[in-house]
Amino acid sequence: MLNYILRRLLIALPSLLGISVILFTVLALAPGDPFEDLANNPNVPPEVRMALRAQFGLDDPVWQRYIQWLTSMLQGNWGFSFVSRIDVDQLILQRIPVTIAVIGLSQVLALLVALPVGVLSAVKPYSWFDRIASTLAFVGFSLPTFFTGVIFILVFSVNLGWFPFVYRSDLSSTGWQWWVDQFKQSIMPITVLGLFQAASWMRYVRSAVLDVIRLDYVTTARSKGLDERLVIVKHVVRNALIPVVTLVALQMPAVFGGAIVTEQIFRIPGIGSLLIDAILRNDTPVIMAVTFVFSCLVIFFNLIADVLYGWLDPRISYR
Repeated sequence: MLNYILRRLLIALPSLLGISVILFTVLALAPGDPFEDLANNPNVPPEVRMALRAQFGLDDPVWQRYIQWLTSMLQGNWGFSFVSRIDVDQLILQRIPVTIAVIGLSQVLALLVALPVGVLSAVKPYSWFDRIASTLAFVGFSLPTFFTGVIFILVFSVNLGWFPFVYRSDLSSTGWQWWVDQFKQSIMPITVLGLFQAASWMRYVRSAVLDVIRLDYVTTARSKGLDERLVIVKHVVRNALIPVVTLVALQMPAVFGGAIVTEQIFRIPGIGSLLIDAILRNDTPVIMAVTFVFSCLVIFFNLIADVLYGWLDPRISYR
């Protein structure tokens, strides 16, 4: 297992290197000047702006700037934000815990909804439960998160007044009350993201279980007199989860990207809103760091999927 993981990591290194080259080149050649505000400010002398450009190497060739960036990144220095005036890694570390908490809980909610509903729909296909669940699933992933987010705000914040519609990172409460306030302001974005993912995953789970439940070894297990629940859980669900694991692993980085919209709606100070602000202000070091983090997430979750394959299906070898 350890050798397999090490081999996969060694294979991932050239991929990450190629991704970083493409990202850095595109951002370096993109139009815009991070010091445009200084150029339009009559109180800032032109020589000050030129000195800043020379300090950050913005006038150097692209390949030279990339080598400098890669060398600094390997040393733990991810650059300096032109807008926030602090280190990029410190800026990301301030934002990423909120994003991980919201996205992590939303994915847990999605799995808790999609797995049992998808399995029950496949065990009883074309029943009333299956028809209702399928209809709700189609409606769920047909509506974008920015629409359902606004609906949640109008219903639960404006009309009912149950939850705050603006996420606050500076809660004044302490103790248990802080956890209560944190839960109240997080429940709507978590629900919006979770139900959107659950609607899509439920259909995949149903399809995967239907494909497995018709196989011969399932019929053999039933003919041996095994309990139906044991047949479903041990012989059907475990093998049906293999394509679902692939789907979940590949969609996790996309979830981080999709959370950008949700963070904007609920004003969550996460890594998604950080990326939007950096793009609007042409803060190249922050854009490069955040997009590179997303690329690392793609490699990481693919590795997790490969490891889970062997646990779900012992026939899969790590050699």
